[in-house]
This record gives sequence, structure tokens and C-alpha cells, in this order.
Amino acid sequence: MTTATELFRRARDFLLEHREDYPAACAGFTWPRPAHFNWALDWFDVIASGNDRTALHIVEEDGGARRLSFAELAERSDRVANHLRARGVAAEDRILVMLGNQAELWETALAAMKLRAVVIPATPLLGPADLGDRVERGRVKHVIARTEDAAKFAEVPGGYTRIAVGGAPGPGWEPYEDAYTASAAFVPDGPTLADDPLMLYFTSGTTARPKLVEHTHTSYPIGHLATMYWIGLKPGDVHLNISSPGWAKHAWSNLFAPWNAEATVFIHNYTRFDAGRLMAEMDRHRVTSFCAPPTVWRMLIQADLAQLRTPPREVVAAGEPLNPEVIEQVRRAWGVTVRDGFGQTETAVQVSNSPGQVLKTGSMGRPSPGYRVELLDPVSGAPGAAEGEIALDLSERPVGLMTGYHGDPDRTAEAMAGGYYRTGDIAARDADGYLTYVGRADDVFKASDYKISPFELESALLEHEAVAEAAVVPAPDELRLAVPKAYVVLAEGYEPGPDTAKVVFDHSRQVLAPYKRIRRLEFGALPKTVSGKIRRIELREATAQGSANEYREEDFR
Repeated sequence: MTTATELFRRARDFLLEHREDYPAACAGFTWPRPAHFNWALDWFDVIASGNDRTALHIVEEDGGARRLSFAELAERSDRVANHLRARGVAAEDRILVMLGNQAELWETALAAMKLRAVVIPATPLLGPADLGDRVERGRVKHVIARTEDAAKFAEVPGGYTRIAVGGAPGPGWEPYEDAYTASAAFVPDGPTLADDPLMLYFTSGTTARPKLVEHTHTSYPIGHLATMYWIGLKPGDVHLNISSPGWAKHAWSNLFAPWNAEATVFIHNYTRFDAGRLMAEMDRHRVTSFCAPPTVWRMLIQADLAQLRTPPREVVAAGEPLNPEVIEQVRRAWGVTVRDGFGQTETAVQVSNSPGQVLKTGSMGRPSPGYRVELLDPVSGAPGAAEGEIALDLSERPVGLMTGYHGDPDRTAEAMAGGYYRTGDIAARDADGYLTYVGRADDVFKASDYKISPFELESALLEHEAVAEAAVVPAPDELRLAVPKAYVVLAEGYEPGPDTAKVVFDHSRQVLAPYKRIRRLEFGALPKTVSGKIRRIELREATAQGSANEYREEDFR
């Protein structure tokens, strides 16, 4: 009988074998669907047995470093699992984990899987109100947090177990470090069903109250075989992903995708982003693959990219669409192309530019192996539209899709209506099957009866050297109903004022069709979620109220 480990390895090895042959990968890949699967026990511990290669390498801001091998992490997570079991953690208990990029985060993730407990990841940036919401809606029984964050839980009611990393900060808290004295001989208390719950993620809440996304022991661990394929990871790679713990992309590319490939997870911890220092660490530690959100890529191109002497073999971007101008600047400096990908907390990567594919400027690529992606007509809801909502065909349900929105059957039913999982994002498909991102369904708007994609206008603005970041929203207009308004963060060396506003308006007139031109402009920081995504709802609300700091195109004619 074929074991779950063998099924997983067979699928993993097929993708590695066809990592640069997209047609063959799509034609031949099938999702492994074992009845029982526990990634920590059935995969990580198997590849870790007697394996002294580095699994996790963390470099601190002060230059200190820590390396843990696969074998060491397997043993340490066994000790942590035994300790947590002694503290009362049982199968399907919810554990809120609020740690930084530190070894204990990875130990805890593996230990919780072994215990069949459910992890609720939380970024240390959260405050008491957000934590209270997570504890209440997530029905949290245990909390593992940094000692310095323990005070936040003083305002969060509940009878949950409190474990602190860095020493117990006071009464009611237990030191995590006691786990290292527990037995290294771990025995699971039963088999793990493939559809047992594994993770509950609170989405970033860019437009509404955060949703609670439920993933299983297969939907993320196995689902991220697609993410491994997109990034182009291979055994022995050193992978750097810029992401805050607590958000889905951290699990994507700092846990499942690299260790699916038997690659090293490399972390550079810093309190303030320094492009030069980051590139120096990438050189020093021979990073072979690099993933970062568009915000980081935009900061990198403001620096001297030539500082990086040995660019990674693979470079990708995720979180939000990456503007073509950024891709071109990286290509000129590093000789490699940043490959975009599209996914959500609810899924693994659905659409991507994987290694070996012909790249088309502005396109986010084609459907990942194992995903059947449709575009639903905005009026009829029928599949096959040239432009429409990105949706996954549930008749061939991909493994890498959430169970649903926990505790919200109505929202789940709405997202899965008509036999499709609906992403809420709009894209256009060309004759070759490439998908180009248009925008969130909520963000696309009409001006003079023309449909406007904010992403397209933002990309055009970023082509000018004065613009570091931009966000476009509709502004009320008596004649046109709405006109595009841009909120702009200026690059270093440029000052806000009428002279700079004129420069930006002139650029808009040169590169955009008349109906797309920026008609309103305001300088200043962009409101963002703690995961770094722009909160467009705040910008729309501010625009509706009006602003004395706004510039108008007609004032510069």
C-alpha cells in the first residue's frame, strides 16, 4: 500500500522534474489526496531523519546568527509537542501564536501539527482590541507569545493557557523554555485525517472586518506544492522571503514551500528596512531565491541595485500586483526577471509566472498546475469571459483551497456559489491563456462611462522617478460622475507642492489616454494594514469628504 509520504513525494518530485516545463507540469500533475496526512510527521520528520543540512538560518540586525538543522528542528519540535501536551494542549485546541521571526515560531508550528492542534497565527504588531477579537472568535484555549508582548493580553479576557517566549513575565504566564527539558520521544495520540483543521487565518481586513479562513492538514501543506513550483525552489536552495509572521504569505514561503523542496529558510531580522544591508546579507549568505511584496521591491529600486553582486537565481513578488516599471528596473540591474504570482489567504498560488514560461509584460502568468481557473462574466456569471472575476472550478477542486470561512456559513456559501470559488478579483485573459490583473471588484470604477483599473493607472505613475508609491481611487465629479484621484508617496529628493504636482500631472497626460488621466492628486503616506496592503477603503472615504491638500489637473493648464 502506498503511504501518504510516498504520495506526497511522488507529486513533489514530478513538479521538480518539470520545474521549467509548464505544459508538461500542467498536463501530468495530479494532487495527492491521502486519507490521512500530517505534514510535520509524514514529511518533515522523514526528510529530517539524520539530516544535518541547515533548515533554518536566522541573521539578526546586530550580526548574530542562528542555524538549526532539519534533524535539530525535528527533535526540538518533539520536545515542544510533549511539553505542550503536558500543559493541556489537545487535538483541535486553538493556539494563538504571536511570535516574531525566531526559532520558537517554527518549533511551535511543527509541534502544534504533531499534536493536531489548530494554530491561529498573529503578528506581534496586533494590539489588545485585535487580540480580543481573535481570542473570542477563534475560541482560543492557549496563547504562545513573546515576553515583551505579554502585557497586551492583560486586557484580553479568557481562561486560556499563557506561555511566554523569553521568560515568564509575571503571574499566570509559564516560560516556553521549559519545553527543552521535555522528552524527545514523541508519540502521536492518533492518526491525522487529511481534512482535520490545521490553521485559522484572520484576513488583513482591507475593506471590512477580517474573515476567519480555515485550512486543513492538506490544503496548505500539500497545496503549497504549487507555491514551491512557482518560486522554482530546489533541494539545497537558500530561500529568503520578506514577510511578517502572522500572515499567510509567511506560511507560504517561510514554512511549507521551502521545506516541501528541502530548501533552507533564510531570515534577516531588522527593525528598520535597509536595502543596502539586505543586499549585503543576500550576498554573504548566497541566497538563491528571493520573494518580497511590492512595497519592498519599490524600496529596493530606490537604492543602488548594483550593490548585490550575486543576484538570486529566482526572484518573485506576491501580496499585490507588481508594477511593470519595477520589474524592468530589476531586470536591467540584476539580469533576472521578477515573476509575479496571484493567490490569497484562502488558497495557495493560483496563477503565476513559473520558471521556463515565456513572460508577458504586465501579466501575472497562467494557472498553476492543479488549478482550473475561470473568468466569470460580470453580468451572467458564466465562465469563459475574456475579462471577469477570477474563480476556481470546484468540479475539480484543488487541494490548495480553504475549507471555508470559519463560523460564517453564509459567507462561505456566497464565495462557493454556482460551483466556483470566487476570489473577488478581476482579470483579463489573452489568446495564449495569460491572465492580467485588473483589480479588486470593489476597486474598479467608471469615469465618463469608461471602466478604470486603478492598478493600470498606478503602474503608469510609477514609471516617473518622482513617484515611490501610488494608489488611485474614484473622486466625485459633477460632469463625469467620478474621476481618478491619485494619492502619491514621493521618492527621495522630491518635495510635495504645486511644482511637483504639475510634474506628475504632465506625466499622466503623456502616458495615459484622456479618459484615464489623473484629475486629482494628493501627496502623503498611504494607509496600510499591518500586513502592508493599502487600505483603499480609507482613501475612498477621505476622497468623498474632500481635502484642502488636493491638487486639480485643471489648475495647471
